[in-house]
Amino acid sequence: MIRFENICKRFGDQEILKNLSFEAQKGKITVIMGPSGVGKSVTLKLLLGLLHPDEGKISVNEEVLDTHNEGQMKKLRRHLGMLFQDAALFDSMNVLENVAFPLREHTAFLEPEIASRVKTALKEVGLENIEHKLPSELSGGMRKRVGLARALMLEPDIILFDEPTTGLDPISTAQIGDLVLDLQKARQCTVLLISHDLALTYRIADSVGMLYKGKIVEFCEPKALASSKHPFVQAFLEAQFNLEARQP
Repeated sequence: MIRFENICKRFGDQEILKNLSFEAQKGKITVIMGPSGVGKSVTLKLLLGLLHPDEGKISVNEEVLDTHNEGQMKKLRRHLGMLFQDAALFDSMNVLENVAFPLREHTAFLEPEIASRVKTALKEVGLENIEHKLPSELSGGMRKRVGLARALMLEPDIILFDEPTTGLDPISTAQIGDLVLDLQKARQCTVLLISHDLALTYRIADSVGMLYKGKIVEFCEPKALASSKHPFVQAFLEAQFNLEARQP
């Protein structure tokens, strides 16, 4: 479904991605892990066409993307749903207006149909009767769910998540993990998720890629990570396990 082949991305003299290559299989959940600042979010922005690779190619459904071709990228984005790290809700819009935004931008649905679809999407992410609330009135977990409901409005084949559990408490984190699993199963969509959350990855991923120094240094099933011989993977796992052991 998604293929990155030898992708390089530089910002000035700083090379963020260095021959990045991986595949996210259709109908599966693929997690790209790594510490902050290694290019995880840049990877998603390249797929969305918000950034352009300096070298290499990106393919979706065997179609090579020209990320400089805005017409092609606009068509692709109709098939992509994106949940940003901070949910990226419009503060001045209520929940209904936020979730309805893609429909009003890209379809000719009348308002009764839009309202019905918004209500259905909110129910799917476990939220009901909050259409008139503002983002400032919602908890962090609720804002993430509203952002996800908005990402689902155009019925995408691919859903992208950028650090979906950052800033959430353990209960909300578990709920988001369950929600990702339930949505993928119900919609049979392809999920590409960026995270540094090891527990979430073990819980939901079919495949995991470890990003380090601009390239994937390990790509496997989550249960196989512990057997990796790469020094960084071992150091990352040890640090995560030690952090979890110190938590009350």
